[in-house]
Amino acid sequence: MLKIDVNAQEKTVNIAPETPILWALRDSLGLTGTKFGCGIAQCGACTVHLDGQAIRSCVTPVSVASGKHLTTIEAIGADPIGKIVQEVWVQHDVAQCGYCQSGQIMSATALLKSNKHPTDQQIESAMAGNICRCGTYQRIRTAIKAAAKQLA
Repeated sequence: MLKIDVNAQEKTVNIAPETPILWALRDSLGLTGTKFGCGIAQCGACTVHLDGQAIRSCVTPVSVASGKHLTTIEAIGADPIGKIVQEVWVQHDVAQCGYCQSGQIMSATALLKSNKHPTDQQIESAMAGNICRCGTYQRIRTAIKAAAKQLA
């Protein structure tokens, strides 16, 4: 039994400590907004925040989350920056199929929490680990810039 703080709520999961956070979220806690993409931390679909930092939950053991704060897409709108990111995502019609978008939003929110005025190169660098098979990269960049403008 492991106790973890997920979306500002203490949860207990009955899984092995080496189980990836992704499976604790999806299978044990029923939080299915975080997606399985590749399983090797290359696509970004599984991105969540651990103490405010974007991490790949498909390769991070749930034991790493013990004593830390884990935030998923289900709660990112409670964060003022996360809420702005979600709003601009809708305003700029970023999502196409939508599968990767929870990871994209989590990465964009982490970027804007650490840098409220990112350059194109900083946006590119922060988002490089998130793959969008639909190719909405231009809309993603536009939405991040719009969110940064609102934060200014």
